[in-house]
Amino acid sequence: MSQDAATAESAGATGPVEPTVSAAPEPIPHGLGVSLPAADARAKTEGTFPYAADLWAEGLLWAAVLRSPHPHARIVSIDTTHAREMPGVRAVVTHEDVPGTPLHGRGRADRPVFASDVVRHHGEPIAAVAADHPDTARMAAAAVIVEYEVLDPVTDPEHAFEAEPLHPDGNLIRHIPLRHGDTEAAGEVVAEGLYRIGRQDPAPIGAEAGLAVPRPDGGVELYLASTDPHTDRDTAAACFGLDPERVKIVVTGVPGATADREDQGFQLPLGLLALRTGCPVKLTATREESFLGHAHRHPTLLRYRHHADAEGRLVKVEAQILLDAGAYADTSSEALAAAVAFACGPYVVPNAFIEGWAVRTNNPPSGHVRGEGAMQVCAAYEAQMDKLAKKLGLDPAEVRLRNVLATGDVLPTGQTVTCPAPVAELLQAVRDFPLPALPKDTPEDEWLLPGGPEGAGEPGAVRRGVGYGVGMVHMLGAEGADEVSTATVKVHDGVATVLCAAVETGQGFATLARQIVQDTLGVDEVHVAPVDTDQPPAGPGCRGRHTWVSGGAVERAAKMVRTQLLQPLAHKFGMSTELLQIADGKITSYDGVLSTTVAETLEGKELWATAQCRPHPTEPLDEAGQGDAFVGMAFCAIRAVVDVDIEIGSVRVVELAVAQDVGRVLNPAQLTARIEGGVTQGVGIALTENLRAPRGQIRHPDLTGYALPTALDTPDIRIVKLVEERDVVAPFGAKAAGAAPVVASPAAVASAVRAATGRPVNRLPIRPQAAVVTAATAVTA
Repeated sequence: MSQDAATAESAGATGPVEPTVSAAPEPIPHGLGVSLPAADARAKTEGTFPYAADLWAEGLLWAAVLRSPHPHARIVSIDTTHAREMPGVRAVVTHEDVPGTPLHGRGRADRPVFASDVVRHHGEPIAAVAADHPDTARMAAAAVIVEYEVLDPVTDPEHAFEAEPLHPDGNLIRHIPLRHGDTEAAGEVVAEGLYRIGRQDPAPIGAEAGLAVPRPDGGVELYLASTDPHTDRDTAAACFGLDPERVKIVVTGVPGATADREDQGFQLPLGLLALRTGCPVKLTATREESFLGHAHRHPTLLRYRHHADAEGRLVKVEAQILLDAGAYADTSSEALAAAVAFACGPYVVPNAFIEGWAVRTNNPPSGHVRGEGAMQVCAAYEAQMDKLAKKLGLDPAEVRLRNVLATGDVLPTGQTVTCPAPVAELLQAVRDFPLPALPKDTPEDEWLLPGGPEGAGEPGAVRRGVGYGVGMVHMLGAEGADEVSTATVKVHDGVATVLCAAVETGQGFATLARQIVQDTLGVDEVHVAPVDTDQPPAGPGCRGRHTWVSGGAVERAAKMVRTQLLQPLAHKFGMSTELLQIADGKITSYDGVLSTTVAETLEGKELWATAQCRPHPTEPLDEAGQGDAFVGMAFCAIRAVVDVDIEIGSVRVVELAVAQDVGRVLNPAQLTARIEGGVTQGVGIALTENLRAPRGQIRHPDLTGYALPTALDTPDIRIVKLVEERDVVAPFGAKAAGAAPVVASPAAVASAVRAATGRPVNRLPIRPQAAVVTAATAVTA
């Protein structure tokens, strides 16, 4: 009996049963412009994806790191005797056991692997232990006796200028004085403000973890969630006293990255312990160690004075920007360059005078976090635009529209904007988008109140506000950074493989690489090989680099393979390869004489090609802050709608309408996810995320003390417009997508709270007391 008949019989059917005809499976869309899902999406959603914390090796030892409990202290002595004598302990290493250079760092090598004479921040590594059990390792690390002479920490960046040097390189990391236009220029209307931006942590989904395995040649392999494996390899080799060829980084299980994912101060002790013991060593950081170890967003102090004429057009912008770099330089120089260059925002400013400084303190270290530099200044210059609008009696969106930047305009750095800059179109799109309905004063809608379900507050105290944030970010590196990536594309038996050291950090590069090869070669099955340092370097995974540089390298390599594929056919039919096209898995000629499939043409062949992509060079900013420092820029406009309980200061973000300059949509689903993720991160910056460190001591380094926005905090995100005006110098014409909404959304939320309350709102995250309106604050506002 057939399955269909059996089914009918069990259901009591008496008549004949029509056989079920299974529909042919829908072909999976591929190529650029479609929402191709990520290859590892299923494994990640089912919890079977192997992250770095899941690694294992035979004979595994466990590592633990002893970190300083003080933000500033002189080390009098370090006694490891008790730790070494504990049963199960295999090695204890300190600064005396670093065979190579004792210093490392992303932007500047100024950070010790282990503190030796002085501790400069809370959580700085002092020693590391390897033992046969993780609890033994932690107890042994705690048994290392360190005698400290506690010193007064320098925690106010303004005091760093006169304080005693905290580092042999001094307290000033960089000073940029930008001079553009006429110093005597003045406007009829002047707005001034002082702004403070708090310390945001990248808060990765998984804390740092890794495995170090010694090699027979005396080298070591490090299995890490690295986003820049070749830089990590070179740094590790220098500290280990080894040639780079004897150190290998294997990238494994990156659980998303909104910053430089890895803490090098975590990797280096791991490798040293493996080399010392000759055994594999694993280290899995606790959430507290993660907060203490990796870099955070720069806390920033900003003073602004905007001059405008009676029509609201900007005449001059004056600003002072002070970045708190924490104990070490890291990428503070690059963050300062972005902050100073974009201090006036995406607006035409004929005269600008900006002073920017990055200084060392004894606060937690700062470094690269998505939108660094640009996010902080956006919050300040957008607050200034709101102040100008209020003084001029104009709509806040109208003031912005009268000043927006466009292609061909000149930045305060003297660089001409040659890429598409549809700022007016973006701002008009969010301004004209319909506003959400007002909440109803009914019991079933109580959750709409800022206080949440059954929260404090009354509907009568809720005020609605609408505000705007318009942001800009640079793509790729800046100021002369050599941006280059290499990729290889191989095709064998109709299956393509991409080899590129561009790390998939959640930005979608691995999926994009598959789409590029599918689009260029007409091959359905494309695999992206795991990343390690045996491959040529591709650079770090930040600022949209891999979409541009690595995607460009993959495209060039795929086109070279395409030529190899088509040349025999073109020669046979007496035509050039340009007259042949590949579409839907078929190769056809312009005149229809030739028509065959890609699969047939590839049968029995193995083709491959390697290519590089290197964008046009940039230059450092000069002594007046002038220069063509950036390859390209991306823009975003956001309108925020908030409800504020003006009695208790609670804020609910109702809706964020987003319009973004994306160049070209390569994968609609991935692009939407990137924008929504960036906007949500911005909501956290605006309302909840602030890693507090009174007197340099990190308070509550965990996810209960550090408040990340949850799904309940995420507002309705409306992507109202994506402007696809291709950047002709970028491969595919696409632009970075994740950073721009991070930059614009905190400013938009603050602007909306300002509109709802009439309060100045000059600090992020917004504290409840800043949103409370009393008789006294109403008068001062």
